This record gives sequence, structure tokens and C-alpha cells, in this order.
Amino acid sequence: MSNPNERPGRGRRLADFIGQNEAAIIKEWTEFARTLSPASDKMTKLALEDHIADILKFVADDLESMQTPRERLDKSRGKGPPDSPFAQSAAEIHAALRLADGFDIDQMISEYRALRASVVKQWVAHHHELALTDVEDLTRFNEAIDQAVTESVAHYTKTINESRNLFLGVLGHDLRNPIGAVSMGAQWMERSGIANPKQAKVVSEIRTAAGRATQILNDLLDLTRSSFGTQIPITKAKVDIVVLCQEIADELRAIHADRSFEVTHDGDPKGCFDPARLGQVLSNLMGNAVQYGSASRPVAVSVAGNEPETVTIAVHNLGSPISPETLKSMFQSWTRGQDVANAPEKGTHLGLGLHISKLIIEAHGGEISVTSNEQTGTTFSLQLPRK
Repeated sequence: MSNPNERPGRGRRLADFIGQNEAAIIKEWTEFARTLSPASDKMTKLALEDHIADILKFVADDLESMQTPRERLDKSRGKGPPDSPFAQSAAEIHAALRLADGFDIDQMISEYRALRASVVKQWVAHHHELALTDVEDLTRFNEAIDQAVTESVAHYTKTINESRNLFLGVLGHDLRNPIGAVSMGAQWMERSGIANPKQAKVVSEIRTAAGRATQILNDLLDLTRSSFGTQIPITKAKVDIVVLCQEIADELRAIHADRSFEVTHDGDPKGCFDPARLGQVLSNLMGNAVQYGSASRPVAVSVAGNEPETVTIAVHNLGSPISPETLKSMFQSWTRGQDVANAPEKGTHLGLGLHISKLIIEAHGGEISVTSNEQTGTTFSLQLPRK
């Protein structure tokens, strides 16, 4: 005699199978998890199993529940109701534990693929002939797993973003203050006057190094902002680009006394730009030209203001060209091609400088590009709207 509380049809079979074979499913899943993380051999059995049982319970309960076509569609897209009793807590806690265990997001998703494969394989082995209701059960099982994956990924990503915010705070306070103290101390000693030339040189190098450290810090902060989808903030003012280029050239001459800089212009070089941000871009491009260009040839900066709506800046140097492979990715964050690694003076910005420069130019509504070959050298071009 049938139980009046049972769900009609055969949809309950997979749910029952999961409950009856929970131990075997968990065992296979944990064995797979041990292959994913470098730290997995140090993890306890309890840590590996964590909330798998709760996730399986959610799946089994979901299979036995009645759902509308709309609810099923939402779950298949990972958009199940936010108050799902087990998926939220189990999947989210599973994500938090996997993050703490050193799993990356791909490894965590691989676990769900393994769970899906394990359940389907074991269940099909017990059902040599699948009925239509069995296929429906498999579909709903996949929908429930998709929902659990969505919850885990969302929580994993949220936790990573919160960690980045904490990292921003550390950079903005704990590092900026001591670097500022070093810089101010060096400037004070320079103003006080140091008779010994060697000591004066050391103090000057300390001030320069503190300035570089500050720039790296600023680049990291800008990169983090861009990772959150926030555009780099700019404050526009009336700027004569030729004057700005000459100022940057003078700063670099003080650091690289043996190098030559040429600044030329044609047309009207004025427009509305953020002078500090644009100076940051020019300093990066001209500094790169010094580091990777020919020491016997000048760094040439030309400003063209013949167009009514735009101003174009070109920073050129001769020397070894940039390889085509590096050209394809050099504006991406953390990119340092083999050309850079083998340069006489290796850069100090961890491959961030060009990426940040691109973000700054785009924040102005402009474009940045580069050409490089053996015959004509390397030229970075900036095209900026005047307003």
C-alpha cells in the first residue's frame, strides 16, 4: 500500500538514492578534493567533508519539493530564491572554508562537477533503464547543483572583494605613512645642507626611492579601484602640455643626468586635463624610454595641437624594439614581457605603469597606442580631447 505522504511518480527515487548512499558520495567527493589543493594532505577529514552533507540534504529536499516552471527556470540559471534553507548556509560556508583551505575558485567549482558526476554515475549504475520521470529527476538535480554553485561562487567572490578592501586600507594607511616619513626626513636633511658629497648623494637617493615607492603605492591603489569597476578619478584644469612635458623632463634629468631629453611642439598645446594624472603618464612613458631605450640617443617628446578638438603627444626612443608578443599585452595589468625583463635597467612598477597609464588616458576620454620596430624605434602615442 502506498504512503499518502510520498510525492507521486518516480521523482522521489534520486532523492532516496542520495540519502541511502550519502557516505559513498561524500567519500568519493573528499577523495577528489584531496587532489585539488597543495595543502590538502594537511587537511583533516572533517575539514574536507565540511558541509557536503548539508548540500546533499538541500539537493534531496529540492528534488522532493513541488516547483513551478518559473522556479525551475530560475534555479537552472542559478537564480533560486535567496531564502533557500540549506543552499545559502551550506554552499556559502563551503565556499568560505575552501577559500581558507587555499582552493581557488576553479578548484571549488571542480568539486561541484565531481559531485554531479559522482551522483549521476552511481545512480545510473543502479538504473539500467531510465524512465521519463528519471530524466526529469536528473534535470532537477542539475538545477539544484547549479544553484549551489551560484551561491558558493557569489560568497567566494564577495569574500575576495572584502579582502581587497582590507588590502586597500593597509596600503592607504600602514604603508603611506612610513613612506611619507622617510620622504620628509630626506627632504629636511637636503634643506639643512650636507657638506659631505657622498652623504648628500645617499640622502638624494633615499628621497628618490621614497618617491618611487609612493608611485608604486599609487599604482596599486589605482589598479584596485579599476578591479572594482571604479574609474580612476581625475580633476581637470587648464593645462599647457608642453610646459608639463618640460617639467617632467627636468625631473628626469635630475635623476638621469647622463641622459638627454627633447621636447618639441606644433600648434596649440593647451587643453583641460588633470595635470597630476597626465604628469604621471608622461613620467611613466619617459621613464620607460630611459630604462629601455638607447643611452646614446635622446628621449624625444613631441606635442601636436593642430586639431581643434584633440592634442596628440608622442614619446619616442631608439633602441631594441618591443617584441610583437609583448606589444599584444603590454597595457594589461601585471604584464612584463621578456623585453622588459632583459632590459639594462629593470623597471620598478611591477608591470603596472602602462596599465595605469591606459586607465588614466581612458578616464580623460582619450586613447593610448604604441608602435615599435628596429628601424624607427618605439613610440607611445596619446590622443586626448581638449575638454
